[in-house]
Amino acid sequence: MDRRAFVLVALLVLACVLGLVAYNYLLTQKTVLRVSTTTSLYATGLLERLADEFRKTHPDVVIQFIPVGSGEALRKASMGDADLVLVHAPNLEQKYINDGLLIEGGIFAYNYFVIVGPLSDPANIKGLDNATEAFRKIFEAGEKGEALFVSRGDNSGTHNRELFIWRKTGLNPRGEWYIESGSGMAQTLQIANEKEAYTLSDIGTYLKLKKTGVINNLEILVSGDPDLINIYSVYIVNPKKINGIKYDLAKEFREFLLGTEGQKIIGEYGVEDYGANLFYPVDPSKLNELKSIWRYFASS
Repeated sequence: MDRRAFVLVALLVLACVLGLVAYNYLLTQKTVLRVSTTTSLYATGLLERLADEFRKTHPDVVIQFIPVGSGEALRKASMGDADLVLVHAPNLEQKYINDGLLIEGGIFAYNYFVIVGPLSDPANIKGLDNATEAFRKIFEAGEKGEALFVSRGDNSGTHNRELFIWRKTGLNPRGEWYIESGSGMAQTLQIANEKEAYTLSDIGTYLKLKKTGVINNLEILVSGDPDLINIYSVYIVNPKKINGIKYDLAKEFREFLLGTEGQKIIGEYGVEDYGANLFYPVDPSKLNELKSIWRYFASS
């Protein structure tokens, strides 16, 4: 390398280092709000859209999303690793509420789970409106070696709803046909797509991956069962239980999600791109009904 090239490379490296230092310095001048969240909210891009709007009135705030399954999102909150929690697993949420770790909860969105599967549909479940019956038929086909099912197996909200449905069947899925991915919704859908297997998915992640061509061997086979409603809640981590929680900022973001502006974004998000709602805002006239449904799943 000649001297001129060496100097140029050195200047480029120095510029990168200085840029990184400047970025880190600016980051330290901002307030970081830590939000542990379910992967289905994060993977669809909704949270970044909400965060972008929130930052218009809070330019000095960095929102750090921690996308994991609902069980892990709640655990992180209990460890003091989050200020705010966005989850969809009522039966798991209830324990943390009872322990006083989560406060000021509110339902900010809902959508639906769907059972998706291969176009060939070996279990013959297409068009059923009963998730329990669909799982029973998948079990029978799986035991015969005719079908596969991919479970998230990660203690997420989706995994907990899947287990709820299996309990209603009275069956215990095991064996080579029942695969636990131990991963988020997007990866689980990709595994199901590759293996031409059935799985339970939130509608938002499925529609996004289908639209972008990431999955092409799966279609929605079962929907519409009341047992498939999927409720998203927001909670502030109790600063009286966990030190260092940014309560005031967390409360502002919570109120933004539940308020007119946040609800408008939630209601419109994805409709133009996917031709359907990825999430529904909470109509005040439906709030009591949603709370009743939440209590039903919380006690299951």
